Amino acid sequence: MRSRATVNAITLENKAFPFDMLRLLGITTAKETRRRNRMTVTVGINGFGRIGRCTLAHIAEAARNDVQVVKINATGPLETSAHLLRYDSVHGRFPGEVKVANGTMDLGRGPMEMFSTYDPSELDWSGCDVVLECTGQFNDGKKAGVHLERGAKSVLISAPAKNVQKTVVYGVNHRDLIPGDTMISNGSCTTNCLAPLAKVLDEAIGIERGIMTTIHSYTGDQPTLDRRHNDLYRARAAAMAMIPTSTGAAKALGEVLPNLKGKLDGTAMRVPTPNVSAVDLTFEAGKDVTVEDVNEIVREAAAGHMGAVLGYDPEPKVSIDFNHTPQSSIFAPDQTKVVGGRTVRVLAWYDNEWGFSVRMADVAAAMGRLLH
Repeated sequence: MRSRATVNAITLENKAFPFDMLRLLGITTAKETRRRNRMTVTVGINGFGRIGRCTLAHIAEAARNDVQVVKINATGPLETSAHLLRYDSVHGRFPGEVKVANGTMDLGRGPMEMFSTYDPSELDWSGCDVVLECTGQFNDGKKAGVHLERGAKSVLISAPAKNVQKTVVYGVNHRDLIPGDTMISNGSCTTNCLAPLAKVLDEAIGIERGIMTTIHSYTGDQPTLDRRHNDLYRARAAAMAMIPTSTGAAKALGEVLPNLKGKLDGTAMRVPTPNVSAVDLTFEAGKDVTVEDVNEIVREAAAGHMGAVLGYDPEPKVSIDFNHTPQSSIFAPDQTKVVGGRTVRVLAWYDNEWGFSVRMADVAAAMGRLLH
């Protein structure tokens, strides 16, 4: 489906409008859209932990030609970064060669310049259309702005962030990006799971109010043994207990889907698994529905316009079966419940590492195309 701006531009394309004027008006001609889609967006990665490595691995594994990583800042020895990319305890062995030479890393797509500093003011991001801020230390546009000062044309933060121009969930609101959007948040992995599902259901049957629980695998900020943490729940050993904690995913949904602002809240339960999580959403629908109605709505969306980010899997699977899944949200129809026609419960799985990392690459590509 063409966007409104593209459709409008088709009628304008053969008229005597200067290209610069169309660009200022936010209108993209079909010819310009085709040109942008052929472009390769150059990417830098700041922070080579779980999300940084998974994003690079995805781009290489998928042989994507729309994005190309050219620079990486990874604190620690270069050989350590290469080793952790080659051998991943969650996602398995990298299916290609990882070569290191003269301060660069090469996955067969050309050498990437490697830095190793905790101080972003020492970095050189010249030549990077988009820098992926993946350290978790600069989740504020004012702090992440240092990357723009160091030569990046735009920044995508891999977490919910303050002082950004937009929070973008690919497949839901990424078409709202416009030229000049240079400081963007990719939201959270949980918001990326919840948003496609909520969008489809709200448009079809309405979401009046609801509560979401994310049943979430432990993450790197949780300890293997008890230690100090600002969140006393997360101070406990990650693999030894189910740990209740907080999430801002439901509230953040209002930034992505304004129609749902203030209608949802949520909580989180960290569980002793290393990867793959689930969103359990209970809501009051705007009209009477059946289980079959709800499942068919999601099935049609997953088979159609939302298929890149929303999956539909009727098989009786468990969390590990969704490891390394690229979609943001995989709906489990056998888990749908409806009480009294309007109280609806649904469940969707998501690979909180890999799926989110794929979306980082997708949004970076969308941002980079707007720069040219």
